[in-house]
Parts: sequence; structure tokens; C-alpha cells
Amino acid sequence: MKLKHLQGLTPDGELYINDDMGTVEAMIPPGVYNTAHAPALLELENGDMLCAWFAGSFEGSKDISIVCARLNSGSTSWEEPIKVSNDSERSEQNPSLFIGPDKAIWLVYTAQMDRMEGKDNMQFTSIIRCQKSFDNGYTWSKAEALFSREGSFCRQPIQVLENGRWIFGNWVCTDSKLGLTGDPTVFQISDDEGKTWKTVEMPNSNGRVHANIVELENGHLIALMRSRFADNVYISESFDFGDTWSEPVPTVLPNNNSSISALKLESGRIAIAYNPTCTPVPTQGIAAWPGLRCPVAVALSEDGGKTWPMIRLMERGEGFIGDENTTNNKQYEYPYLMQGKDGDLHLAFAYKNRIGVKYMRFSEADVMGAKRETVGLYNPTSGETK
Repeated sequence: MKLKHLQGLTPDGELYINDDMGTVEAMIPPGVYNTAHAPALLELENGDMLCAWFAGSFEGSKDISIVCARLNSGSTSWEEPIKVSNDSERSEQNPSLFIGPDKAIWLVYTAQMDRMEGKDNMQFTSIIRCQKSFDNGYTWSKAEALFSREGSFCRQPIQVLENGRWIFGNWVCTDSKLGLTGDPTVFQISDDEGKTWKTVEMPNSNGRVHANIVELENGHLIALMRSRFADNVYISESFDFGDTWSEPVPTVLPNNNSSISALKLESGRIAIAYNPTCTPVPTQGIAAWPGLRCPVAVALSEDGGKTWPMIRLMERGEGFIGDENTTNNKQYEYPYLMQGKDGDLHLAFAYKNRIGVKYMRFSEADVMGAKRETVGLYNPTSGETK
């Protein structure tokens, strides 16, 4: 297919070639909603791509619902989103997409009660729900509770390990004066394809959340996590398919108390998408919200997450640095990173203070700085994509 060259993203879903970055990108149509946040991606067997996110007036309000947009295989434009979840009394957030053994698409998300007087954050009332689609995301079943423990939150999809075990990273929000400071990470584990689950806790993980589970080799897992204290991305290890975990320790990557996305690539490298910023003076045990959610970077590790020598800014935003970041830059946040069947990387994140979702497609070599004329996604002369 032949794409236009980028002059400026428009909210019509059109795919463009960004000559400066060597990427293909689009702003997915936001529909009728005021905000868009926490996108998730899934490539279907027929080559279609789905993107789900939560949309409505404002995060935490009862009119927040899960919506889903489609990029048909071979198309040059994303379609308008459709509304999927419909609870008028709960704020439905943080969707993830997973293809189950029943060949259905599982849409898994959180559902928390609307704000109460005197309480702005109601995440401690959240449960985790699931809706399924058996027709590639055109229609969806009614919502059912997947995990009913109040305070349960999630972000990364269910992961299937080499031994067939399912593992699902969660964290538990509590109603405390310190807000979300004390949230611990827990894992939901199933050895019968989701029929039954057991819960495993990560030791001393309070404030380390949004666990992204990566299987380095058979049974050897790492979990990369967001830090409520806005200091670093943290890492924990398991050597028994997730039955036990080490106490999390900081990596060299900064974290700004915002979501991350990590996975193992076909090359064997670990990739992570994140905001490469942190609070200037983090305090352990105290949640910080520095608001520094620009730029968006993708980093690569060749040693299981110990070091990250290859880092590229995929979204540079307005380009300001330093103390004026929060006023001069907009927010580009909650990235979701996945690898397609053809090896391309696909990235989605909340765009320009949540006015929509930006989608990008590029290669692992693009992150490493290889010449796009030989390894990129398109021919810069003809404009043809591969």
C-alpha cells in the first residue's frame, strides 16, 4: 500500500509516513469522547489490528467506558471506535486484549465505583472484568467478573508461559491516607487455561506496580514495574514459572510514576516503552506525580533487563527539557508495545494530554539506528510500505 507523507497528524485515523523518524503513524479517531487513555493493541489472525482504550469525560468518572477501534489488514486508515463496556455506575479502565484457547478475544479491564463526596480516587473499589468476542471484535459478550477482590487493578495482558501456565500481573489498591503509595504487586496464576486461579504475592513490592512479565527462558521470568515513588523502573525475578519472586530492585531506567510496556522480541532482546523521566528528588515510601510524561522512548536490552544500551525517543513531543517540561510539553503517556507476526513493532499511547491515541509502526532496527533505506518499513522514494 502507498501512504501519504506526514504533514501533521489529524484525528481521522489516516496512516502517514514520518520521513523524519522513519516510521508509519496515525492518530486513531477519538470518536465522540473527550479523553483517551491507556491503549492496548492486538493483531488478529487475519492481519487486522485492534486498539482498545478507555474514553469518556475524565478518568475515574462513571461515564468512562472501554472503546475499540480497528485497522483492517491492508487498509490505510483506522476506523472509528465502537463502545464495548456499558456499566453506567463504574469507571471502566485499563483494557488489555488476549486471544484465549476458545479462539475468542478476551477484553480484560478494571471497573471501579464512581467518585464519592470527599474521595476523588476510588481505585480501591475496582474489580477486574472480562468481555469476549467470537467474531474478531465486531460484537462482544456481556461483562463478567474475572477477579472480584476489591482494589484489583491490571494493565498487561495475560501471558502464556512455555509450560502452558497463564500468569496475569495485578496490583491491589487500598483506601489509605497515602493514596496509592502502598499498592503491592500480585500475580494471578492458572494451570487450567483460566478455569481456576491462585494468587501469588511479590515480597516487599509496595509501590511497585504495573508488572510486565517477560519469560527469558523456560520458567525464568522477570517482571518490570512502574514505581509510585517516581524514581526508577524496578525489576523482580522468578525461576519457577512465577510461584515465587525476588524483592524488586531498581533498574538503570528512570520512571515517572507512569505506565510502562515490556516484551521479549523474536531476536531475544527485551524491549520496553516508557517515559524516560523521573522526579528530581524521589522519596521512598511517598508517592510522587511529577507530571513529566514526555517524551516516549523505546529501549532494548540484550542481558535480560540488566542494562539498556540502545534507547530511542520515538515520540519527542514539543521537545522542551528541564524545569519547564510540565508547562511547555504536553503529555504522551501509557505506551503499549507489541511485535507483529512480520516482526514489526507497534506502539500506541495517549496523545497530547489524552485528546486521542497515537499509533506508530517501526522496526527493531529503527530503534537501533539502522538505515531505513535498507531495513525500514517503506521505500522513501516511492512511498510504498512493505
